[in-house]
Amino acid sequence: MYNTFIYDVDGTLIDTELSIKKSLQKMLKVDYDRDIQMDQLDFVLGIPGTVALRQLGIHEMSIPMAEARWNYFVRDFKHSIKLFNGIQDVFNSISSREITQGLVTSRTYEEFNNDFVPFGLMSYLTHIVCADDTEKHKPNPEPLLKFMEKSGATPTSSIYIGDTIYDYECARDAGIDFGLALWGCKNHECIPAKYKFETPMEIINLL
Repeated sequence: MYNTFIYDVDGTLIDTELSIKKSLQKMLKVDYDRDIQMDQLDFVLGIPGTVALRQLGIHEMSIPMAEARWNYFVRDFKHSIKLFNGIQDVFNSISSREITQGLVTSRTYEEFNNDFVPFGLMSYLTHIVCADDTEKHKPNPEPLLKFMEKSGATPTSSIYIGDTIYDYECARDAGIDFGLALWGCKNHECIPAKYKFETPMEIINLL
């Protein structure tokens, strides 16, 4: 049915919610003396850090430093980052077929290399699109369209699997079917999807 499987990273392949939110919370307290509750930071999941900081009211000129400091504090919580159970098996199963697997993420290449590459899954992936690759970011369709351009895949033969409304909107506007990763999702009732996967292993039912 599909010959190209494209994945989001955070909340889909790796569990980074605690590290992302706790490090941001710490940066805002240390550098800006702002006390923000964890649940008030849910909106930052799935969008580039610069966009999240802008929405938090960080001055445009200060965003590069604030993002660097946020990444610095991530190290304090890196021990909490883990691969979701079943992802390795999904990659193994799909790689045994003549199917392309790739990533479209809102992470920069630096963040991607720091937090995803160490899990040892790069050999399964043929194409990657990070925030550095496009001017516009999810929910804009440009990242998935860039993936189509790089890989030669077609929207009708591809599926994008993610965990946020931003992922759905990106896929929808790129003309690509969307699968919702419920294991990393919040408010799944509010996110339309052609497929809703309870566990990663349900993805292989599409083969």
